[in-house]
Amino acid sequence: MNVTLQYGRAGLSLVLPDHWEITVLRKAEMPVLDDLPGALRQGLATPVASAPLAAIAAGQTTACILVCDITRPVPNGQLLPELIRTLLAAGIPAKQITVLVATGLHRPNEVEELRELIGNDWVLDTVQVVNHFARNDADHVDLGPTQRGTPVKIDRRFVDADVRIVTGLVEPHFMAGYSGGRKVITPGIAHADTITTVHAATLLEHPHARNCRLDGNPLHAEQIEIARRLAPVFAVNVVLDEQRRVSHLACGELEASHRAAVEFTHRFAIAPVQETFPTVITTSAGYPLDKTYYQAIKGIVSAQELLTPGGMLLLAAECSEGLGSPDFIASQRRFLTLGMDAFVTDILAKERAAIDEWQTELLVKALRRGRVGLYATGLSLQQHALTGIEPIADLQQAIYRRVEECGDPRVAIIPEGPYLIPLKLPESQTSTVQL
Repeated sequence: MNVTLQYGRAGLSLVLPDHWEITVLRKAEMPVLDDLPGALRQGLATPVASAPLAAIAAGQTTACILVCDITRPVPNGQLLPELIRTLLAAGIPAKQITVLVATGLHRPNEVEELRELIGNDWVLDTVQVVNHFARNDADHVDLGPTQRGTPVKIDRRFVDADVRIVTGLVEPHFMAGYSGGRKVITPGIAHADTITTVHAATLLEHPHARNCRLDGNPLHAEQIEIARRLAPVFAVNVVLDEQRRVSHLACGELEASHRAAVEFTHRFAIAPVQETFPTVITTSAGYPLDKTYYQAIKGIVSAQELLTPGGMLLLAAECSEGLGSPDFIASQRRFLTLGMDAFVTDILAKERAAIDEWQTELLVKALRRGRVGLYATGLSLQQHALTGIEPIADLQQAIYRRVEECGDPRVAIIPEGPYLIPLKLPESQTSTVQL
């Protein structure tokens, strides 16, 4: 059997014996929008639970549009021109329109990477395009605490805008249930104090802070409460198929349009399974999500329910930019020094997480399930040593060795990684979103 994994930009091919019992998990075939510009114009004119964007913008003087950073393959080059033209036609001057890159605590996207992210030179030449910096105190407005006590500090360029627009990709998210919508605000343009509070272990250790779960998810609840402080917010959410083509578009009021996109995505994002496997092969969905090990951990976490306890999960993620931020590397060092139990005890005692330690926290959860190996051509031996998992020099050989070692030819493969979530639940539940 030949299987191509999403790995870097080019993919990675595997050739495995036909006599093995191989299960390849893929999304059901998704529809594709043949005319995205036309669908977007219609969505802006007849949005969900909202007045048309042109009517919202009429008589206003400033606008701010949020876009995801480079880690999300949102088709900004097709979305932004229509949004900006609508605002211009409503009378908002170009110099008063800001496109704000919702970096959260990630590094900024600049120069050629910014051009790739925005995807349209006319946008770069017409309006202001800037990055969010979560640690710049002066860039944020303090809107007071949530009911749980989370400090709500949001980028003032969005808070002060007359017209607030978010764009995003709705996909499974291993903490927030689904990405998109409210998540582009928190953590997207939130202050570090806000981000580290909503990523505290007291929230993330909750059993409902997981993939494809909104009902009872404390992180989702905090994100919604924060987003409501900024209402009204107009949202444009997309859903992509395995080939990164736009399958669905939802425009309108932030919560309602996000719910519509989630309901669509949910039908395709879950792979109901009735058995586990001793060997699981997965990815971090290729470029751009697998640029760092920090992001690649999503592939490990998302596939863990498919793994027989004590089995082995093999992750293919290029990690072309290495491990991730210095904060994440520091977290990995603490984990390796303390061990799993002491690391978790340490983070549970804190009201705010250390920056990026939440990714290590989720890795620890997966490591309790079984062994994990990593094939990552972008990492040096020294970097591999900080991953906390087994290095793999040749993925195909490692799979052969693993099957021989366990004596069980049952192998599960998820070529698209964290965009498809295997869950043990009745098929009747896969069409129902828990909201």
